[in-house]
Parts: sequence; structure tokens; C-alpha cells
Amino acid sequence: MLGAAIGDIAGSRFENAPCKRTDFTFFTPESGFTDDTVCTAAVADWVLGGCGTDLAALMQAWCRRYPEPRGAYGASFQRWIMQPDPQPYRSWGNGSAMRVSAAGWAFGTLAETLACARASAAITHNHPEGIKGAEAVAAAVYWARTGRSKAFIKRQTEKMFGYDLGKSCDEIRPGYTFDASCAGSVPQALTAFLESSSFEHAVRLAVSLGGDSDTLAAIAGSIAEAFYREIPDEIVKQALAILPADISSVLLAVSANR
Repeated sequence: MLGAAIGDIAGSRFENAPCKRTDFTFFTPESGFTDDTVCTAAVADWVLGGCGTDLAALMQAWCRRYPEPRGAYGASFQRWIMQPDPQPYRSWGNGSAMRVSAAGWAFGTLAETLACARASAAITHNHPEGIKGAEAVAAAVYWARTGRSKAFIKRQTEKMFGYDLGKSCDEIRPGYTFDASCAGSVPQALTAFLESSSFEHAVRLAVSLGGDSDTLAAIAGSIAEAFYREIPDEIVKQALAILPADISSVLLAVSANR
């Protein structure tokens, strides 16, 4: 389950300097993991424990362990991390979608996957759009992992979640700017996956859209890994050299359990 982290790292250096092309250098010395990867590891840890622990407390613990990831945490989430009794704050942001991929790997049914996605989002992102974004990404990972076609994933995503996946990356790219909402980033990340021909291509397409590039690529990468089942060895090697051991081990453990 390194796909989300790899996408995050590849997109990290473009969040404030959009790259509107796919032929960028995948990793450079300026590449690093962001809050997307830290939060993904927290959800993965929760899933590995059977979802029976207090996810809010676990999320706080992971984020306090990594208080200054590349790009920092959002202001509202940063306050939430430090609260003694953290409560959801009706966020509709894409934080719920970028951290949810473990839910798509962990269960044998779509119903269980969606229930886990809702629970993972609700500790902070309890706005309907925040919940929907998490559900859509988890469902796409689940469908990809269980052998569904891209046509099926596109059709069911549009039907169940109401996202418009009718525009191509070439149509999205020219006018697309930074958008940290689920509604303004989950469909775009899904489109990058749907148009891709490989894991690496999915990440490159997601980054090339511009905008919240690390999150777009984390989402697209998480789905692409489940669909293609193969990440180039050199990319894995470079990512593992960047990721702390506790993060990489918990991410790898989720997919190894399937």
C-alpha cells in the first residue's frame, strides 16, 4: 500500500508551483512526504488493529510524532491535533479522501469498505462532501483490488457518488487550479487513474493537472496500485529511502495482509 505515499512524495514539490506536464523528474532531493502520508499511515494502523481503537487518538498520536511534515498541516487540522477532546469540524476538504486507502484493502465486501471509509472521515470531515470523498476513493480502491474494470469503476463512481468523470485530463488541465475540496479534487484524481496506462502514468497524470498535486497524486496512486498490482522496483526503492521505517512498515503491512 505504498501507492498513496509515492504519489504524495512525487507531487509534494509541485503543490505551490504547479507542473502542467507529465515529463517531470519523479523524485528529486526536494521531494518528501506530507501530511497526506502521515494521515494515511494513521488510518492504516487503525485498520490493521481491526478498527477497534479510537481513531481520533491514534491520528493525533501519528501527527504529533511527525509535527512538521513537508507543507505542514492545515490550520483547522493542526488545531484538532492538539485538542484534548478532538471533535469533528464539518470539513469538506480532501483530507478525508487522501488518507482512506487502507479501507479499500482491508475488507471482503463493499459495504464494509464504505462503513470503514465513513468512520475514518467522520473524526474530522463529517460534512457530507467529506464523507462522500472518502467513500468514493475507498470504493475505487476496493473495486480495483477485486478485479473490476475501469469502465465499471467509472460507471459505479458516477452512479453512487454523483461525480462527473466525463472530462479528460487534457480538458481539465488548462483551467484547473488549486482546490482542496473533495468535490474539486477527487473526480480529477479518479480521472487521472482512469486514463492511465500504468501506476507511474497515473501519478504523472495526477501531478500534471496542477492544483493540490500531492493529494491528487496520493489518491490516484492509491487506486492505481490496487488496479495494476505493480509499482516499478526503482520507484519503490527510492520511496522507501525517503519514508521513515514506521510509516513504510504499516503501509506495507496492510496490502501484505490481503
